[in-house]
Amino acid sequence: MANRLPALFIAHGNPMNALANNAYTQTLTQLGKTLATPSTILVISAHWQTLGTEVASTDKPQTIHDFGGFPPELFAQQYPAQGAPDIAKKVKQLLPNVVENPEMGLDHGAWTVLKFLYPQANIPVLQLSLDYRLSPAAHYQLAQALQPLREQGVLILGSGNIVHNLRAMDWRKIDAPPHSWAMAFDTQIQTGLKTRNHQALIDYLQGGEPAHLSAPTPEHYLPLLYIIALQQADESVQFIYTGFEHASISMLSFSVA
Repeated sequence: MANRLPALFIAHGNPMNALANNAYTQTLTQLGKTLATPSTILVISAHWQTLGTEVASTDKPQTIHDFGGFPPELFAQQYPAQGAPDIAKKVKQLLPNVVENPEMGLDHGAWTVLKFLYPQANIPVLQLSLDYRLSPAAHYQLAQALQPLREQGVLILGSGNIVHNLRAMDWRKIDAPPHSWAMAFDTQIQTGLKTRNHQALIDYLQGGEPAHLSAPTPEHYLPLLYIIALQQADESVQFIYTGFEHASISMLSFSVA
């Protein structure tokens, strides 16, 4: 459909990417120049988990620096986008059990990506949380209800990492060769995306040791399910970026359009 906006899954990786000029950030900058301009952006970030699902309803979201041990330049970063309380109300209409949160701003899963896609911060942004009680299948089902927003000018963006194992990271080398299990899981997910095998993507933990090592906790993987749940019969997946950082962080990013 001509008026339907794409849905995006963007890997955010190390927060230091917010200060970087590399192939990944350059790709995001170029992508932002080619996307249709949305009226609003709805972000599902790995870094907002709640008991129950919440939607941010503030009109002036703060830039949240939800990390530690990084240089002052990173903490000085701001993304002064407006909020979208009107869209929060539409989300609540689509998902009646959602609770509005008038205080939640933009965590680093949101702003470290958006600063490259839309550097002028001139598009309203709000976030939807991940209910940590839900199964992957329940997240997928919930996400399907968001589809009408795509027809109303809203860009839905999932921000996480398909492979995200901090214990296995090589912190010294961003270009360290990826672990074999990380590559295996990344390839498995790419195959599921290419073949539209949503059930395999929902049941990702059935991928054995590579899956359990790649996603030792679910929150960075789950935003992917929100994006594939929005895929319509006439849509395909296009890979935006592939590769790894620090041996155990997949930067695989894709669009559904």
